[in-house]
Amino acid sequence: MPDYDLVALWEAHIQHEFETRDVDATMETMVAEPYVNHVPTMAGGVGHDQLKRFYKYHFIGENPPDTELVPVSRTVGNDQIVDELVFKFTHTSEIDWMLPGVKPTGKKVEVPTVAIVRFVDGKVAHEHIYWDQASVLVQVGLLDPADLPVAGVETARKVVDNTRPSNELMTRWEDSAGKPI
Repeated sequence: MPDYDLVALWEAHIQHEFETRDVDATMETMVAEPYVNHVPTMAGGVGHDQLKRFYKYHFIGENPPDTELVPVSRTVGNDQIVDELVFKFTHTSEIDWMLPGVKPTGKKVEVPTVAIVRFVDGKVAHEHIYWDQASVLVQVGLLDPADLPVAGVETARKVVDNTRPSNELMTRWEDSAGKPI
């Protein structure tokens, strides 16, 4: 069984997606029939042609110019990588895959994100990308958190700084203060 440097393979893939913004180079890092699923919005593609169409017209080159990926943690297995990161951007353009149909709001967004990436024969076979869509909607002003158990940018800030308060959305948290543990 060949031994591949999964980290180098994944880093090359995301470099083509977010830095060089090169669709063909991105597709070259993938198996012949890859798939990508952005879970909260079900955006992506299954198979070469559908995924290339998605990348070309709805993802690569369509992300806001200030898009930034801030690494938090990475787990590397035999054929899979799990990346935890904070995805940061200013909503200056339509982002079909994250905010489909939502016109630019000009708001800054920071959202904790998890990418689960599987490799086959030294190429990306699939990506499952997860994030808290409610947090994104709060940050762009489409969801009012006042009476809902949701948070905005605080979710990303808590991921990178564990000293930030916990349990602020739990209305009954104070009820347990002083009880035996």
